[in-house]
Amino acid sequence: MLTSTLDNGLRVIVEHCPSAGVYMGLAVNAGTRDELPSESGMAHFTEHMTFKGTRRRSAVQIINRLECVGGELNAYTTKEETVYYCAVEPRYLDRGLELLTDIVFGSIYPEAEMRREAEVVIDEIESYNDSPSELIFDEFDTQLFGTHPLGRSILGEADLLRRHTTADMKAFADRLYTPGNMVLFVRGNIDEERLLTRINARIRENMSQRGTVACQVSRTVPAVVGASERTVEKNVHQAHVIIGTRSLSYFDPNRLTMVLLTNILGGPSLNSRLNLAMRERNGLVYTVESNYNAFTDCGVWTIYFGCDQKDVRRCRRIAAREMDRLMQAPLSARALENAKAQICGQLALTRDNIESNAIAMGKVLLRNGTYYGLDESIARLRAVTAPQLQDMAQRTFAPDGLSTLMYV
Repeated sequence: MLTSTLDNGLRVIVEHCPSAGVYMGLAVNAGTRDELPSESGMAHFTEHMTFKGTRRRSAVQIINRLECVGGELNAYTTKEETVYYCAVEPRYLDRGLELLTDIVFGSIYPEAEMRREAEVVIDEIESYNDSPSELIFDEFDTQLFGTHPLGRSILGEADLLRRHTTADMKAFADRLYTPGNMVLFVRGNIDEERLLTRINARIRENMSQRGTVACQVSRTVPAVVGASERTVEKNVHQAHVIIGTRSLSYFDPNRLTMVLLTNILGGPSLNSRLNLAMRERNGLVYTVESNYNAFTDCGVWTIYFGCDQKDVRRCRRIAAREMDRLMQAPLSARALENAKAQICGQLALTRDNIESNAIAMGKVLLRNGTYYGLDESIARLRAVTAPQLQDMAQRTFAPDGLSTLMYV
C-alpha cells in the first residue's frame, strides 16, 4: 500500500490486491452536517447532480462512459462525507479515474436538470416516509440532536430542494469539493508505483478546475440534549421502537470497546443476546438489532426492533434485562474470548469484499490523516478486557440516560 499527497492537497491511497477489477473513488469530507441552514439537503442533492453534466459530458455520456464497458459508477452521502466510486476492468483504469475526477471537479449542475432531479429526490423522500423502519432512525437523530445539523435528514426538505439553484450548488461545491478536502482511493490488480505516476500525469487538469489546496471544514459540537421518550401514532400494523443515546466519537480511544459491546448485544449474528432473547426464545420479533454510529465529535448508539403492538412492553423489558446483565457482571473469560473471536472473524471475512475495503481505505485516510488497516483494528479488539466492557455498558445503558422513540 502506498499513500501520497499531491501539491494541490489531494491525498491518494493505492493498494494492490488480486482481483478481476479495479475499485476506486473520491471520498469527500462533506456531508449533511456541513450544510448551512439554508442548504438543507444540499450535500445529498449535490451527489445526485454531480452525475448530470460536466463541461465535457452530458448526463447520458456520463452514464455510458463506464456502463458500456461493463463498469459501475455510484455514490452515497452520509452525515459527514460523500463518496463517489466506480469499478472497472484493469484495462479501463484510466477511463474510470478520468471520469471520476471530471464529474467531481467539473460538474456544472445545469438548472434544467436540477428541476427534474429535485422531483426524483422528493420521490425518494416520500418512499422513505413510507418505510417506518428506516424513517424512525432519522426522527431519533432529531430527538437526540435537536436543531443541530446532525439531527437533520440527509435527504432534506421538499420545499427547500425545489428552491435550490445552480448558483447555490456551485457555492456549496466550491466551498467543500476541493482537493485538500478529499481522498482518492484505488484498490485492485494494479502496480502501485506506476499508478501514482499516472494519477499525477492524467488527472491534474480535471482537479485544477476547482478551488483551493485546502478547505477548513467548521463543525460545531452538538449541545447535550436530555433523555426523552416519544410515541408517534403512525397507524402501522407493527410497532417500531428505538432505544438509544449519544455515544463515543470516532476518535475516542474506547471506540472499539463500544463496537464489541454493540456486537455482543445486538450485532448481525443470530446468536446476539437480543436476537436469542426476543426472537429465538420468545418469537416476538423478526428484526432486532443494535447499532453504533461514530461521528468525528460524538456518536449514536441504538437498539431497534419491530414487534406486534401488544408485545412492545414485553420486548422493552427483555431489552432492559439484557442490558442490565451486561452492566451487572463482567463477561467470563470464555464468553469474552468467544465474543472477540466472533467479531474478529466477521471483520476478517470482509477482506473478500474488495469494493467495501477500497471505500473503507479511503474513509480511514480521510478521517485520520494517516492510514491503519484491518489488522490494527483486530489487535485493538483483542486487547479489550471484561472490566472495560462492563464499564462501557454501565456508561451507555444506564436507564436514566436512554431515550426512546416508538411508532405505533
